[in-house]
Amino acid sequence: MSNKESKSIEERIERIHKMAKEHFGEVRFVGIKLHTKIGWVAKIQFDEFDSLIAEGDNAELALKNLRKRLKKIIDRYNMV
Repeated sequence: MSNKESKSIEERIERIHKMAKEHFGEVRFVGIKLHTKIGWVAKIQFDEFDSLIAEGDNAELALKNLRKRLKKIIDRYNMV
């Protein structure tokens, strides 16, 4: 067992929501669901932008992929 505590799904969603809200303003929805054909899908829905979607084999992996995708977009935005 590692010393590092595992984050819950709720904590991951809250972290993604906070990060998106800080950089893009109003966030309508951050969530995750199990799609029958694709697997786990994590999604951020904005008021003024298109949605961001990431997939994964489990809920935790889908949220990690969504956070990585959001972070890449924020980094690119900050470079400009």
